[in-house]
Amino acid sequence: MSEPPLVQEIRQGAMWIRLNRPEAMNSLTPQLLAGLSAALDEAQARDEVKAIVLTGAGRAFCAGADLKFVRADVTGPEAAAAFLQRVLATMNRIAAFPKPVIAALNGLALAGGLELVLCCDLVIAARSAKLGDAHANYGLLPGGGASVRLPRVIGAARAKYLMFTGEFASADAMASAGLVNQVVDDERLLQEVQALVDKIASKSPLGLRRMKALIDDGLQQPVDTALRLEILASEVHSLSHDQREGLAAFNDKRKPVFTGR
Repeated sequence: MSEPPLVQEIRQGAMWIRLNRPEAMNSLTPQLLAGLSAALDEAQARDEVKAIVLTGAGRAFCAGADLKFVRADVTGPEAAAAFLQRVLATMNRIAAFPKPVIAALNGLALAGGLELVLCCDLVIAARSAKLGDAHANYGLLPGGGASVRLPRVIGAARAKYLMFTGEFASADAMASAGLVNQVVDDERLLQEVQALVDKIASKSPLGLRRMKALIDDGLQQPVDTALRLEILASEVHSLSHDQREGLAAFNDKRKPVFTGR
């Protein structure tokens, strides 16, 4: 019996999703993308899931699209469009997911794997991890958002260098560039990610969801518009149970008990 392409587990406040094709460097296939979409459905529906953690099995986080599948099955423009649309839809859903998404970067993140990282809210990387946009190495163009998201995160000059050369960058270099939040020793990766999950799980789910929307939407708006939206959101949020609970907890000198309402 073959191993599933994706393994998911809910524990300690998070849904941990492990891409599970180590023999193919966790490369993306329609089956893996379908499993990822199903896992996201469950994570969104389960109140006990406060965050999602994405990681990979073996030495790779994700090496992008499975090029063997692409060569064998994506044989015409219609098939190519269908696969790319599925990839992009999955990436966009992760980027817009209403709960925080953390990449636990255990190894190589290349091409579509880099695009997957770019859709995550926070990135904790093992020191040995490397990231790169390898599309140019095989005469390919990105289809999962790299040309749009990468320059917005690390700047156009750095993005063009990575994309034009196909080189791999270290986790430390990408931390300096602004893509990676924290670099940790390999053997500490999962513990450090769990510590981050614990911090997130103690916060108001409603507050975090609205913060994420404000940041992501604000990046697409003129500053004046974004500031007005922030004020409007704060006015609405002032009526929430979680804000009232937070202020009451401050007054009572106790930890708040948030309900996400």
